[in-house]
Order: sequence, then structure tokens, then C-alpha cells
Amino acid sequence: MRKTVRADRVGETRGLILAAAERLFAEHGVLAVSNRQVSEAAGQGNNTAVGYHFGTKADLVRAIARKHGEQMEQLRLRMLDEIGDSSDVRDWVGCLVYSVTEHLAAQGSPTWFARFAAQVMTDPALRDIMIDEALTSPVMQQIVDGLNRCLPELPLQVRIERGDMTRQLIVHMMAERERALAEGTATTRPRWHDTATSLIDAIVGMWLAPVTPTGG
Repeated sequence: MRKTVRADRVGETRGLILAAAERLFAEHGVLAVSNRQVSEAAGQGNNTAVGYHFGTKADLVRAIARKHGEQMEQLRLRMLDEIGDSSDVRDWVGCLVYSVTEHLAAQGSPTWFARFAAQVMTDPALRDIMIDEALTSPVMQQIVDGLNRCLPELPLQVRIERGDMTRQLIVHMMAERERALAEGTATTRPRWHDTATSLIDAIVGMWLAPVTPTGG
């Protein structure tokens, strides 16, 4: 019984730390926030609580990314089942985008994960963590493979470039909408789903755009 109670307390403390860190990192950037600030925001009297429960700041970032990544992975699995072996680029792009917007919509308001992701993806020391946790899962690889099958004539270099563009658009457009919602400012679309549909339109157009030959 004691072990169960202690485990529950540890789990609750870890949850409070994760939530506080996600919010502070989203609002101020990872490097600008100390472990002490995270501990205080999480209501922990011991300023070493972050290190005790998670280790380094990089470990804390990974834990946040993993928590959300696991939830979005379940959404992607469901979407993969729905589209089957589709040959429509839009279906595969939809898996990438809707899994994020459905996850954010389910969190209520305000949310911080989109801004957290944007902060991490622009940090050279931490971006690989986000890529490892969110972009290299087996399910994500299935989606990328499905998208590639729809575009067999697209040169490899162009695939890589447009993959990078897709990631940037998703990460930063989500962060901008999340920021507007948190600040109470106007958004161009009323719902996360509408934002996703508009973003999918743009990304599909990008993937299907002609490739201009370059010299040399």
C-alpha cells in the first residue's frame, strides 16, 4: 500500500513538473528557463525536484515531447486504418496535420505544446530530441512512405526539401494559432479542424507543385 501511495505521489509530482515546464518553455524558450523556475512553478519546495525526477533539461524536454508524441501516435494509427492504401496525397498529408490539430483541440484552452515544439525545433541543441520523439516513429515512417508512393517521380532532393517545408509549416502555423488563442487575439479560422483543412490545402499544393530544373 505504501508503495502504491508513493508511486501515486511521484506520478503526480512528475505531472506537475511536466505541465509547468511545458508552459514556461513555450512562453519563454527552453534556454531562458531554469530548473529552479520550473520547480517553483510546479509548486515544489525542493528546487532540485526537476533534476531528481527527470535528470537534465534535455531529459525533461524529451519527456514532454514523448508524452504528447504517444498521444498523437494513437491518432495517426486510427487515421492510417481509415485511409488504408490510399494513393491520394491529401490523405497522407491529412494524417500529418489532423493528428496534431485533433490532439491540440482535445487539450482544451489554453495549450502550450505547439509553442513548445516551435521553441525546441529552433534550438540546435534540442531539435534532434523532437525529431527522434515525434518524427521517426514507425507509424510516422508509414505515413512518409505512403506520401512518397503517391509521388514516385519526385526527385529525392525535392522530397527532402518539401518534407522540411512541411514540417516547418505545421510546427509554426500551429504555434501561431496557439499563441493567438492564448492571447485572445483574432484567428483566421474558428476551429483547429478548419485551420488543419486550410493548412492541408497549402501543403498538398506544395507537394504537387512542378519542379523547376536548376542548372549545375
